[in-house]
Amino acid sequence: MLRIRGTTYHFRRIVPPALRPTLNQREIWVSLKTGYQSEARKRASLLHARTTELFDETSRALAEGQERQTVPHVRDALKDLHRLLEAPIGIEAIPVPVSRRRPRPQNMRKASAVATTSNPQPLLLSEALTRFVLENPHASADTKKATQRAVELFLQAFGDAPVSIIGGEKAGAFRDLLFSLPASLGKRKSSLTLAEEADRAREDERPTLSGKSVKNHMMRLSALWNQLLQRELVKKNPWTGWSFENGSKTIRRGWSTQELYTLMTGGWPRSSVPESTFRLVTMIGAYSGLRLGEISHLRKEDLQTIDGIPCFVIQPHTDSGWSPKTDAGTRIVPIHSKLIEAGLLTLKDTTDGPYLIPGLNTSKDGVRGTIFGRSFSTMKTRLGLPAEITFHSFRHSVSTQLRNASADIREIWIDRLLGHEATHKSQGTSTYLSGITTANLKQTIEAIAYPDELFRKGWS
Repeated sequence: MLRIRGTTYHFRRIVPPALRPTLNQREIWVSLKTGYQSEARKRASLLHARTTELFDETSRALAEGQERQTVPHVRDALKDLHRLLEAPIGIEAIPVPVSRRRPRPQNMRKASAVATTSNPQPLLLSEALTRFVLENPHASADTKKATQRAVELFLQAFGDAPVSIIGGEKAGAFRDLLFSLPASLGKRKSSLTLAEEADRAREDERPTLSGKSVKNHMMRLSALWNQLLQRELVKKNPWTGWSFENGSKTIRRGWSTQELYTLMTGGWPRSSVPESTFRLVTMIGAYSGLRLGEISHLRKEDLQTIDGIPCFVIQPHTDSGWSPKTDAGTRIVPIHSKLIEAGLLTLKDTTDGPYLIPGLNTSKDGVRGTIFGRSFSTMKTRLGLPAEITFHSFRHSVSTQLRNASADIREIWIDRLLGHEATHKSQGTSTYLSGITTANLKQTIEAIAYPDELFRKGWS
């Protein structure tokens, strides 16, 4: 009975075979004009009753021997069904059976005008925000700003809707979506939808909104609903009673040597990403601490020689809309000697296209490496490696190695290499950051070490 196309539910009913020649239709399709399942079910139930009346009346007419042209036609019935859904009084009303004699157009206009006057349109969420928060002289500027942000996120995700039909189902879906959104949401311009933002956060293993942030958004909506309850515009508040603990968090850590052996000797799963690309990306991650997104979006122009030292230049690419995760993420990272020995510098001349790393697809929203991330996770799970280690764990491994290395390596050099904000916040630190030499960064990167046989196969 219910079918969904895109984000809208539709009513579908098969016409009984015996009635098809008379009604000249095999099935009935009607848009229910809503994306909410509970509302769609109510409307579909009403349409089911009305189509049953149509079928019964048609059967009686045929049994009485009426001529075909006098039998109610399904197209006329469909017009009545559409008017039924569009009527301001909504599905709560008891409409005239669909097989009724159709009134003249002028009578229909009069009836519609009367109905519009006596039955006001339902209050939309966007209207409730304006009326009870933004135009409320007693609401503080912080309350207005925070409530508007919460409502805008809901509208982005689910669209505008009457407050009377927003219930627990949508409140729960909104809560789950919030927990999957990146913590950096809204801090820079983005053309991605919220669903795409959530997908990107998952693939790049970015930090997501905290329970506190999710709770704040839900509480703003709950406060708005309390006003609606007082005015009897809604029957209940669906934004209360939720837990804001998103399950037990997995503590990420670095790779052990044995886990790396397991990873590098395991078979790469079948996917559109070649095994050579898997080995290349993995080795770069291990010897640089670069994020997967940073590696995937490296271009040939990002391989530069600075002060006589080959380096990765992590920088924004405005034409594709990609940029480092933070301001500190824009940086130079000297290329480890092991990567140079393995032939990384030759990629600039041997790879087709603008990107340095071959074999990675770009998604619709311009994100490179999405399929690699999924395949890497699949392989890791199949090999029985724990959830505590991911591709992002190479950054943990690099950070741990460097901090346990020679005392000649300064904390601020490590922060600069990994694209972290300086550990020690001070004016002196900020000034010194701009003076870190490429030689010091090269000394730091060379402190990363693994057993020689671990990456002996390289990626060729």
